Amino acid sequence: MTGYGSAQYENNKATLSVEVRTLNSKFLDLQLKLPKEFSDKEIEVRNTTMDSLKRGKAVVTVEISSKSEGQTSLGINQALFKGYYNELSKLAKDSQVTDSALIFKLALDMPEVRSSTENPEELMSWQEIKSQLQAALDKCIEFRKQEGSTLASKLESYRKSIAEQLDHIDIIDPDRISRIKDRIRANLEEFVRAENIDQNRLEQELIYYIEKLDINEEKVRLKNHLDYFSEVMTREDLPGKKLSFVSQEMGREINTIGSKANDSAIQRHVVIMKEELEKIKEQLLNIV
Repeated sequence: MTGYGSAQYENNKATLSVEVRTLNSKFLDLQLKLPKEFSDKEIEVRNTTMDSLKRGKAVVTVEISSKSEGQTSLGINQALFKGYYNELSKLAKDSQVTDSALIFKLALDMPEVRSSTENPEELMSWQEIKSQLQAALDKCIEFRKQEGSTLASKLESYRKSIAEQLDHIDIIDPDRISRIKDRIRANLEEFVRAENIDQNRLEQELIYYIEKLDINEEKVRLKNHLDYFSEVMTREDLPGKKLSFVSQEMGREINTIGSKANDSAIQRHVVIMKEELEKIKEQLLNIV
């Protein structure tokens, strides 16, 4: 969800700059930087941004600069300045600081001491600001779409890698069952004479044991999750959250395959699948 969009506009009085920057986040975390004269429009800006961006850590900055900035008169709140100056002077005296120029500068820089006599509302209308805000949001969304195209290719490559490992497991799984049966028989015959083994009872116990090691259901479910992942990615307009849920289900099946398989060859493929799934989860933070 990394994105950037900007828009500039000017009239005969001022220039307007709007910037929208977004970073990765599971939810919408919005920070607004507006001229204080337009603070009453914060809810409208927030709603407009939420409708466009949906998810991500976003910073929206609106700046207005007067074209007559060099001629703009500066207002000084003298009462506030004197109050700050007196308090700072007392602190300086207690701390044995004698630099009056520094105290003067600190007092002058305190909040609301200095202000321009020009009101941003007189320089730029709200409709002009709103129009450029939407333009910046549209550019940010376009930026995200370009990033999304690259991410889609990466996600598909990770998904295919998991599917390939699952195919390998399908191939070696029948041999695993045969090896388990042979190992059990060999171990049993090592301690018990073959003629003393109840073959019917042995077959029943083998079936019971093999059923606990069977991973066919997990393989089928994982394949279905992989297919659904691809379907959601290509068809949904806002697939991020749904893809996150599907990836969690994929993880459950992969873990179960690894724990039930009891086979080193299959475990190697499971490790690779887990690695690819972690890559998917990491990239899903970038998807709206």
